[in-house]
Amino acid sequence: MGNLKRKRGRKPKNAVAEAKAAASASTSNAVVDGAVATIPTEATQDSHTHRRGRGRPKKRCNHPADDRSDIVASPEGRAPSLHEYNGAGDLIADNGHVIVEAAAVPPQVRWESVAAAAKAASSMDSVVKVFCVHTEPNFSLPWQRKRQYSSSSSGFIIGGRRIFTNAHSVEHHTQVKLKKRGSDTKYLATVLAIGTECDIAMLTVRDDDFWEGVSPLEFGDLPALQDAVTVVGYPIGGDTISVTSGVVSRMEILSYVHGSTELLGLQIDAAINSGNSGGPAFNDKGKCVGIAFQSLKHEDVENIGYVIPTPVIMHFIQDYEKNGVYTGFPILGVKWQKMENLDLRTSTGMSPDQKGVRIRRIEPTAPESHLLRPSDVLLSFDGVDIANDGTVPFRHGERISFSYLISQKYTGDYALVRVLRNSKVLEFNKKLDTHKRLIPAHINGRLPSYYIVGGFVFSAVSVPYLRSEYGKDYEIDTPVKLFDKLLHAMAQSVDEQLVVVSQVLVADINVGYEDIVNIQVHAFNGMPVKNLKSLASMVESCEEEFLKFDLEYEQIVVLQTQKAKAATKDILAMHCIPSAMSDDLKT
Repeated sequence: MGNLKRKRGRKPKNAVAEAKAAASASTSNAVVDGAVATIPTEATQDSHTHRRGRGRPKKRCNHPADDRSDIVASPEGRAPSLHEYNGAGDLIADNGHVIVEAAAVPPQVRWESVAAAAKAASSMDSVVKVFCVHTEPNFSLPWQRKRQYSSSSSGFIIGGRRIFTNAHSVEHHTQVKLKKRGSDTKYLATVLAIGTECDIAMLTVRDDDFWEGVSPLEFGDLPALQDAVTVVGYPIGGDTISVTSGVVSRMEILSYVHGSTELLGLQIDAAINSGNSGGPAFNDKGKCVGIAFQSLKHEDVENIGYVIPTPVIMHFIQDYEKNGVYTGFPILGVKWQKMENLDLRTSTGMSPDQKGVRIRRIEPTAPESHLLRPSDVLLSFDGVDIANDGTVPFRHGERISFSYLISQKYTGDYALVRVLRNSKVLEFNKKLDTHKRLIPAHINGRLPSYYIVGGFVFSAVSVPYLRSEYGKDYEIDTPVKLFDKLLHAMAQSVDEQLVVVSQVLVADINVGYEDIVNIQVHAFNGMPVKNLKSLASMVESCEEEFLKFDLEYEQIVVLQTQKAKAATKDILAMHCIPSAMSDDLKT
């Protein structure tokens, strides 16, 4: 029975009146396939809400046997009432007339609520549990892999016999299996595409039995602030499906941890735990408005989760359908600074009605990088004016970083860029392309490259390499110069890499060099080292007497050429290394 408020000092009326008042003030629940739909009902007339008198409150139980209206309280235990009920349960006034109760909500409203509950239950049937076996590369010993391990996460079915989950859920996958809700069968899945930047992966299942009795989820519009969201998945703590609810508390450009990039994201106050990754976030209409992918863990915060919104999801889908593969999110290829300072704006020749941001660096690998110059003021992107703080209008009462406009484009698209240069406004139709980092955020499922000579193991640096060498806190423990290059260095060409001596396999040939670890190689025999492949090629073809490597901090390594190459074979055999170089360097 519902909570019946009674006025202080009054005894309760008979249980019949109490039950009818409770029924009129409460809501009824419709259970559809395990989902409870709340069906509102209007209160009948002026329901007399009561509060118990002094003393210990009466305990109530939700058991059906307790919800009975035929139990009448003892007449001695109640005060005189202005109204009575007849045997049929009708309310009788003092004059004997029956007071007709107000009609409940029309039946069609209840059926709509039941239909909504049925749709919600059907939506949850489209959520699957993802089982993945990972075999990660071993960056310390790049000629082999680490021990395999297993993980579980969530996913959901979309149109075209495809399934979405997170990219980090299937990273370095050896085998992926899916299990439907309420099923005991695991189906082998195939990974169609992985989007590292947006942390989305697309799977499919070849077995037709998997697709029987399931319906794809529909995508909804971008939710507004304070809109209700429900996250569904298979987090730790149990084997069955889990549902957590919250609201959209923030919408802005977020840092995607797995992708090491910044894209539009939703912040919600629903709990997102390990295993929730890849699960859908529903709006109150049962449509998917995002994918759960990360949460904020800090002692000063709680229940802060992040969801990949539908604009990012649709970009991934359309990119895959357009190109047959995932090509990524393009960039403009510039580094910029805000122009909120009046003197700074005046010095660049901006008029009081002009707004924009100052371009401070140009990516050399960006297409048509010669069109823009440092100190240009970027006024607008594709016809949308940019404010001095780098934001553009988003929705009513909201602004967002102009990088959101760039992220809506596709690789190879053109954008109209308007800049202020020497007090003149210029327009350029600039091509957009993906970011070519000097230190890449991912190696896209490939094995790491390596080259060995004289016991020196040379490797190309990547973010996974740094994470393997220095742990999850690599941003703190990485050597300063190496970390500075990660943050600020730009590749001068598409194939440029940062090459380091990752370790020295101790042998007689390299005595005295044992302590060299993760030191960048700048040159070999006076020639700049462009990438690992060029270094291996120069060493293999070297006919000079010595191999001389110029390292960071003005260190040098000198080895006698013939002795170093001869010792390499013995070192490989001692450490059971199959080859002196990775397969990608042999082609």
